Amino acid sequence: MKSLDLRRAELLSRKVALTARIAQISDEFETHEAKDWAEMATEREGDEVLQDLGDAARAELRMIEAALARMDDGEYGYCVSCGEPIAEERLDLLPATPFCRDHAARH
Repeated sequence: MKSLDLRRAELLSRKVALTARIAQISDEFETHEAKDWAEMATEREGDEVLQDLGDAARAELRMIEAALARMDDGEYGYCVSCGEPIAEERLDLLPATPFCRDHAARH
């Protein structure tokens, strides 16, 4: 069983990595220098992929922030739907999850 401090450290580390990824994506959007239509089309396709990656990173970041808040409130590791403990194995795979296995399927 991982300690709360270790889980917090893991979440904070992931938060740093996601913040850096979001910054890199933002920087990439600002460096476009396409000169012709073909290059602009290629960049546009790349932008869509980058946008999706950025959206996913921001969503995960929100989940991490919520998990850290639950830690501060003493509610981390308990399902927000039923209040039952979330299995350690599930927290190992998805440390920011707010749901037990049964309720995750419903959301």
